[in-house]
Parts: sequence; structure tokens; C-alpha cells
Amino acid sequence: MDTKTLIESYNDAWNRQDLDAVCSFHADEIVFENHTAGERAEGADAVRAHIGGIFERWPTLRFSARAFYPAAEFAVCEWTAQAVRDDGQRIEWDGVDVFPLRDGKILRKDVYSTSNAPRVLSS
Repeated sequence: MDTKTLIESYNDAWNRQDLDAVCSFHADEIVFENHTAGERAEGADAVRAHIGGIFERWPTLRFSARAFYPAAEFAVCEWTAQAVRDDGQRIEWDGVDVFPLRDGKILRKDVYSTSNAPRVLSS
């Protein structure tokens, strides 16, 4: 699978909140680091648990890609996320994912975003 198809399929799995599908794209030594939130998980089991927690806390979380830069062993994806808070407010924020790849698997997902100051869309 080429890089473009791999990351597009991965992002689709995130939007479906399909944890098994998301994790199938990860290398065993995957590192998930959200630099904005100060969150880091290392290894397939820890990353699976971390992403599962994100899906539990944010069941309405969805992403739309704004720009995508695939290369042979690397990809960068700019996105906008939307979700509904527990108080009913619909929010959105922008971010960037950086993906080093090897042998068709994601080695790292480095997240940089404006999630610390989301835009409120409605209540």
C-alpha cells in the first residue's frame, strides 16, 4: 500500500473510531505523542489503550483533512477536528500529524494542535 492510501485509510479508521483498524496500521514499536496535550504512549499495547481512551472520552470526534503531504517513508497531514463537549458545545481545532513510516507501518504519530484553545461553534 502506498503512503497516501495508508494514511487516508488510517484517518478513515480514526473517524469510524475503529480501534482494531487504527492499530492494524501501527508498527509494534509505535509511539503516539500529542505534544500539545503532553501525552505520550509507547508500544502497541500502550498506544492501543491510549487511543481507546480518546475514543471513550470523545465519541463524536471527527477529523477532516485540509492538506496532505505523502512521501515514501513519511507523511504530514493537516486537519481540522470537531467534537461535542459534555456540556453540548460543538468545538473545532486545527492540527498537524507527522508520520514516520517503515515497511508500510506507522512508527510514530506526532500530533501538534490548537486543542488547548478550540473554537466554539455552537451550544
